[in-house]
Amino acid sequence: MPGDILDNRGRGTAGWSWPAIHPEGRKFAAIAAFATLVIGLAGWGVIAWPLAGLTIGILAFFRDPLRVAPRDDRFVIAPADGLITLIEKVPPPRELSASDGSSGGMTGTATLTRVSIFMSVFDVHINRAPIGGTVRRVVYIPGKFLNADLDKASDENERQHFLIERGDGVQIGFTQIAGLIARRIVPFVKAGDIVAAGQRVGLIRFGSRVDVYLPEATEPKVLIGQRVVAGETVLAELGQSGLIEGVRQ
Repeated sequence: MPGDILDNRGRGTAGWSWPAIHPEGRKFAAIAAFATLVIGLAGWGVIAWPLAGLTIGILAFFRDPLRVAPRDDRFVIAPADGLITLIEKVPPPRELSASDGSSGGMTGTATLTRVSIFMSVFDVHINRAPIGGTVRRVVYIPGKFLNADLDKASDENERQHFLIERGDGVQIGFTQIAGLIARRIVPFVKAGDIVAAGQRVGLIRFGSRVDVYLPEATEPKVLIGQRVVAGETVLAELGQSGLIEGVRQ
């Protein structure tokens, strides 16, 4: 059941189940299913079968599986399913910075490590909080719809920034970025909300990317080319750094 406590010593139970469909996707699936039924009953099977496939594809895209989020204040959890495509040192986004004198922004102007997670249309698109704390900022920026795999998508594409701050002052910023196909970014939280690590905070419709900004002296525990799972994969351990190498095989 959602909210159950599980651990690495055998507490809890596990079993496979069909993932739920997020409410954002049910209306699209219902429209596709209705069109499939009407066209099928009309005898136009050559059109009905592709529409049936589209209905299944929509249901798969908006699937919302349960996830087991590690509970440890040292961990930064992956906010998105997908492929690690970029890891680089960059300044924090100005929309999350407090350098303009506004309250609730990222303090300091240090260079941070940005980890980019690319989501294909086959990935789960529900995004989750990388840490628990208070949502300090949610900032929507209209923009272009370039390939989300490009580095410049972080600055030019339509995007939505989040900043979460823990009670001890640790801040993690992350950004939902629209892509070539994605046309809508949907937040589930607003500034002032309190969230738990791994809690659902939003989705991007139809393929996109999420950038995570790690604090100083924290380097990722994931590698370029690695796949991560939202709400489960440990992206980084706060205050821990060091080179980690892997082999593609």
